[in-house]
Amino acid sequence: MHAIQTLGPQHDLSDGVARFQREVFPAKAELFARLAGAHDPTALFIGCSDARVVPELITQSEPGELFVVRTAGNLVPAYGPDPDGVTASIEYAVSVLGVSAVVVCGHSGCGAMTALAEGADLGAAGSVARWLRHADASVARTAETGPGRLPALIRENVRAQLANLATHPAVARALAAGTLGLHGWVYDIPSGGVSDVGPVPAP
Repeated sequence: MHAIQTLGPQHDLSDGVARFQREVFPAKAELFARLAGAHDPTALFIGCSDARVVPELITQSEPGELFVVRTAGNLVPAYGPDPDGVTASIEYAVSVLGVSAVVVCGHSGCGAMTALAEGADLGAAGSVARWLRHADASVARTAETGPGRLPALIRENVRAQLANLATHPAVARALAAGTLGLHGWVYDIPSGGVSDVGPVPAP
């Protein structure tokens, strides 16, 4: 087996892997043995790709408990005819794995929402600009100005993405059958607090 390459001075990932194999894995060997033949998470967690937001840490979940999708700005495109990775992951989690809950989680200081709140020039990042169009409804529904705009936009974006989520056929079927619950959270990085955004708006 080839050695894992060192990726940089700030955090040597190969050292992390070695520590996992030496200290963490043995303590959870029974769990991993069970997981080798079973995949039955209870929830789909859709969060931001931001490195400061770690779903398993925030929820104190064990391996195997969360099916995780991470996208820039925790955006969920409304269902469309062209397949994409987010849609496929949602469908798999709901229709195949049978999760009973979906959480869309935004967070304080989100770079994607900050760019939208401040009208940042994304001319040099065309793919980012196109992706952030999935937050157009969030921007349109946020009336606040000044310092309150970013927190309001972050909350409204979670609610808008929940509405987009409900347009996915797998989700709509599970909601109609009463086998799935949708939840919107905002995680506050400096305090560790998690707040609920309230009722899901209509798509």
